Amino acid sequence: MSTKVPLIGFDRFVDFAWCRAALDAAVTQSSIEVVRDQVGLMLPGIESQRKTLDVLKRLSTKPFEHLDDFIDRGIAIYKRLGQDAVLPLVWGASIASYPFFGKTCETVGRLLALQGDCSIKELQRRIAEQYGDRSGVERAVARVLQSQESWHALTRDETAKRVFKLEAVVIHDDELTAWAIEAAVRYTGKPVSVPGLQSLPVLFPFNFTRPLAYVVSNSPNLILRSEGPSNQFVALRGSI
Repeated sequence: MSTKVPLIGFDRFVDFAWCRAALDAAVTQSSIEVVRDQVGLMLPGIESQRKTLDVLKRLSTKPFEHLDDFIDRGIAIYKRLGQDAVLPLVWGASIASYPFFGKTCETVGRLLALQGDCSIKELQRRIAEQYGDRSGVERAVARVLQSQESWHALTRDETAKRVFKLEAVVIHDDELTAWAIEAAVRYTGKPVSVPGLQSLPVLFPFNFTRPLAYVVSNSPNLILRSEGPSNQFVALRGSI
């Protein structure tokens, strides 16, 4: 039986150092509880600690059932590449695990591509249009952005009212590139145009240097689908 993915789920601040520690725990097959002391230094409440650890587990040691293999492959990449892979791995795990996180990333990516910065209020309004103006949506968007700032994926101004684009993180590794693309395909839930991969809003912090059609064609987990002589899409292998 698959685990139900929550409507929002990722609704709290998750520090970059906690993510790195969670990946370390997964590599050594340790309990995520080793991260609790770090979390407790910033979040004194027991319930708040528990919910934050639940998010960290989903990204590392205890993924949603349908993402077991995907997250395990990400941990193997971390074991091979080390600290430089933390941001793309926690980003990919988050967009694949939590659609709300992915939708926030996609919306941020679209707005930053247009003008390089955007209002947090505008982001919250756009997300509320899709998720409903329910209690917690505005707060959840703010916590996702706070987390992304900790991850050095974006930055906020002094008043924390606007977010700004940072220089893209360059990814050279073929396996990590394919894994990040797979994360985006899992988030969208449908095939993605290969020419659009480099500028995909949900992957806005990253710049892929490798030829993406080549990377996809060599991935055991992805497949290319052609629609016409020059229109290629990438999908999960076995999904079509």
